[in-house]
Amino acid sequence: MKSVILKTQQIAFLLLGFVLISAQQKMKIPADAPFYMEINGKQLNKKVNWEKLNPFIQEIAKKDKKSKEKFSWNDYSKTGIKYDATQYHYATFNDSIQTYTTHFILDNKEKFLEFINSTKKKGLEISKKSKYSYVDIGDNTFVAWNDNRAVLSVVNYSKPYKDLWKDDVVVDSVAAVVDSAAAVVDTAYAEEPELPFNYKDEIKNLKDDIKYLKDNIKDNNTEIARIQKDIKYLEKHHEYPKEEKETTDKEYSENDAEVAPPAVKEGEPENEDFPVDTAYQKEMDSLRIEEFKIVKKFAEDRFETYFNSNLELDVPQGMLNFRDPNSDVFVYTDYGKIVKDGIYGRMMKRYDFNQFFDKVYNSNTSYNLYFDKDKVKLVNTYQHKNTEIQKNISSIYKGKKNKKLMALINDKSIGYYAMNVNGSKCFDMMYSLLDNTGEGEYEKEMQLMMETMKIVLDEEAIAKIAPGNGIFVLNELKSKKVEYTDYDYDADYNEKEVKKTKDVMVPNFTFAFATENEKYWNRIFNVLATNKKLAKTFSKRGDFYVFKEEKSAGYIDELFFTVKDGIVYFTTSTDNILPKPQSAISKEWAKDSGKYPLTGRFDIQKLLIGLEKEFKSTSERKTLDVLRKHIGEVYYKTEAKGDRIETEIDYNIKDSSENSLMYFFDVFDEIYKIMEDPKKELKTL
Repeated sequence: MKSVILKTQQIAFLLLGFVLISAQQKMKIPADAPFYMEINGKQLNKKVNWEKLNPFIQEIAKKDKKSKEKFSWNDYSKTGIKYDATQYHYATFNDSIQTYTTHFILDNKEKFLEFINSTKKKGLEISKKSKYSYVDIGDNTFVAWNDNRAVLSVVNYSKPYKDLWKDDVVVDSVAAVVDSAAAVVDTAYAEEPELPFNYKDEIKNLKDDIKYLKDNIKDNNTEIARIQKDIKYLEKHHEYPKEEKETTDKEYSENDAEVAPPAVKEGEPENEDFPVDTAYQKEMDSLRIEEFKIVKKFAEDRFETYFNSNLELDVPQGMLNFRDPNSDVFVYTDYGKIVKDGIYGRMMKRYDFNQFFDKVYNSNTSYNLYFDKDKVKLVNTYQHKNTEIQKNISSIYKGKKNKKLMALINDKSIGYYAMNVNGSKCFDMMYSLLDNTGEGEYEKEMQLMMETMKIVLDEEAIAKIAPGNGIFVLNELKSKKVEYTDYDYDADYNEKEVKKTKDVMVPNFTFAFATENEKYWNRIFNVLATNKKLAKTFSKRGDFYVFKEEKSAGYIDELFFTVKDGIVYFTTSTDNILPKPQSAISKEWAKDSGKYPLTGRFDIQKLLIGLEKEFKSTSERKTLDVLRKHIGEVYYKTEAKGDRIETEIDYNIKDSSENSLMYFFDVFDEIYKIMEDPKKELKTL
């Protein structure tokens, strides 16, 4: 019996060991990564039309101004990457290093190698490791792969100097260069002891230096020679060569633009060769090599970790709490870390109440993106990390609806923004953010200020003035001629005022909100109308108070104010306060505005019609025509769902595109062609 129990225990421990080993083999995404993204290739790849997209990508690649070597690849639909598999992206950063990493699956290693060879620098050899190969396709971009997996890593390094926001010196927590080799020290790891000198490693490092210099020396010499020619010219003529004025204005693409050589004057040799400043070149190359070694070592460490794992990613559950597996793209962001650990965090640390800012931004936000047939849908989920603060935020989004405000919604308007929140709960949220945010000597003062605010502020009375129901409706945009003063200059540069006119777009809008204290608002308007200094611009006309400038040279001629049936109105026309006939769709919008704390609609097509006169040139007019043909409308709604705030934004397309993903390509393709037409015409001149 004992032997059976003993064997059972051994098997159990063995199985447990295998489970632990398997768990340890997963590649862990840093728990403090402020950005994580999944691309659902299984769904998204079905929505991509490569016959349209591939030639367009080729055209863009040809005109890539940053690329010193043009890619020879001609079929981006067959790169060896498995497009119908999930892609994983994440970013990290600290005091001196920022990384962006992408993991994807391969379905054709040979095709992928062809693609890599077409993008890397000519003559650059691929480094082969025991479990993977890798190559740098840029000074800070590295790609590693094995038979069925690949990783793209972009690493940026900036040596930290004295912090502008602090008096002490920042210690580089990422990299330290020991002798000629780079020893990368990440913030998550302790510093390793210095290894004994190894001449083989030193030879390898020197060979790497030669490769790097060969790849960059040609570009360096060209740029240095150009700058030195400018220096010589300035020393001799004390100015840059004057540019010849053209009789007509022309537009040139960056491809056509060439640096004109300095004008040759009498007695000056036409082709003067200047020696390259070798000391300067060595110094710059040394800095580049140092930075390249650091980012390369950092990328190598990540590659080693991944390809020595079971090639599965271990994503912290907190990042996936609001992921929808049916979405096309999922994104998680730690907004608190982005703000706190970036340059804004360093700025805030200079102030005594930086804990307040830490509390405000201490939140996570997730996004689920869907490319449907007739619309793009984005679902945004916000959650504060402090449960008590999140409860107070959620309580604000539980207000009462107001039918009188809902009646102002109509389908003929350009757009509206409606809110039904609980204004009194704003005080609870404010108190929770301010509580325990004093530091050191200011802690008692902060507590006293909190108590004083609670005593002085009559929360119920303030909430009655504006309970939290409001709406803004943009009805239309009208053209108006206004006069303005410009300045001209004569031949002697004497300034002269000139009166000119121009067309501006004037908004016709209504802003209204509910109140339980009409007398308060009537008293405010009455004081403004009876004040001697303000009487010239603010007066009463029937049931309305009117604000009108003496010389109407602005965008708005008159503003009308009134209080009626528990609603305060600010509007550009008295007719706007009257309920408008509602169609079936506008009745649905009005219903949503009462159901959700925040709702809105924005018809971009109608807005562009109103802004038509702002597009003046031929290309601008053509672009406007394209946008008017394709552009759709935005509709969104926000509500509190348990321990989070969820916002859905729908962009409804008005187009015959295959789906909303290709819709964006179709629109961009047409605009791109319009932008390219003038450049093609200039080339034929």
